[in-house]
Amino acid sequence: MSVAFAREESAEAAAEIELPDRPVSPHPNLATASGLEALTKAMGESRAAYDAAQRIEDAGERRRAVAVASRDMRYFAGRLASAHLVARPAALGAVAFGHRVTFRRDDGRRQAFWIVGEDEADPRNGSISYVSPVARALIGKNAGDVVLAGDREIEILAIE
Repeated sequence: MSVAFAREESAEAAAEIELPDRPVSPHPNLATASGLEALTKAMGESRAAYDAAQRIEDAGERRRAVAVASRDMRYFAGRLASAHLVARPAALGAVAFGHRVTFRRDDGRRQAFWIVGEDEADPRNGSISYVSPVARALIGKNAGDVVLAGDREIEILAIE
């Protein structure tokens, strides 16, 4: 067979795809029990994605899928290794990591958020990171306190 008809991948195409690592926060990696469980689950899903990627027949697609799964596995392995499990606070005096805080904004809106680790924060579903501006304004304060979050005032109504 003529070399003209043999399909050879170029050195560039054959090279492994290296994606840059996902950004990692400089803050301590605090986690609630459910946050640690979510990180463990995400790591398992990344491993499964890596295993599935290894079985993709198309070489280019396999390299891309392996690169994404490898990057995610590195991220979640690092986050699990650096995670500091923080027990749910026993006292409800002052707002702390792990509390659910209900507050009223100065425009009258009532909101409630769990204060959690960065990896588990999801404001749409009622949780914010302990390093978010609102959480930083609330931590250490008590029910009834009015605090400044950005350029707006919020009043702490309840701590759970």
